[in-house]
Amino acid sequence: MQLATYGIIAFLALIILSNAIRILREYERGVIFRLGRLIGAKGPGIIFLIPLVDRMLRVDLRTITFDVPSQDVITRDNVSVKVNAVLYFRVMDPNKAIVAVANFFEATSQIAQTTLRSVLGQVELDELLANREKINQELQKIIDHQTEPWGIKVSVVEIKNVDLPPDMTRAIARQAEAERERRAKVIHAEGELQASTKLAGAAAIISAQPSTLQLRFLQTLTEVSVGKTNTIIFPLPIDLFEPFLKDRK
Repeated sequence: MQLATYGIIAFLALIILSNAIRILREYERGVIFRLGRLIGAKGPGIIFLIPLVDRMLRVDLRTITFDVPSQDVITRDNVSVKVNAVLYFRVMDPNKAIVAVANFFEATSQIAQTTLRSVLGQVELDELLANREKINQELQKIIDHQTEPWGIKVSVVEIKNVDLPPDMTRAIARQAEAERERRAKVIHAEGELQASTKLAGAAAIISAQPSTLQLRFLQTLTEVSVGKTNTIIFPLPIDLFEPFLKDRK
């Protein structure tokens, strides 16, 4: 009987000790409440609690990655799109994260969703597609400001996907094709302009020195005579020999 009593006492003591000792990892903090009153955050390492008096809540200090669910957004130019994003945040003040808000993870999630819809509703579709980095920075600044009273630091917000309606996708494809055609025409026109400028310069040189035309004619004969399978007949103007006849006189 006495042995059984000692066994019960030892068992109860073991339970009390297990409830009195907590081991926290390097990235964890324990927010302790004593009779409902906040004592503060402790850790890492071994934490001793008063059984039945102290209550501890673990808080993870590592960066949390959260996928913001796809949101239906109407841009400023009345285009309906679906946008999702990814959010990186971490707990900076464990006491505030537990005391200031009931569930800091859920609260941060809701803030991210509402802010995403609000900010993207103020920009046009072209800006959303072209200036995504600027929008990411604005989202991060707004969400971080709203979660700061909870001891939460939002480090990065990235827009992942922007899903467009099928008709808008086709319109953007047509716009891109028209832009490529416009650039091709501009490049072709610039080439024609440069070629005409060079030809005008060449014509000015030839008109100033008629012998240049004769040399060009002889060079053309040399170029076309490379092929041995063709017979080419050129009319030979008498004017070509006039400079040589003048030199002999």
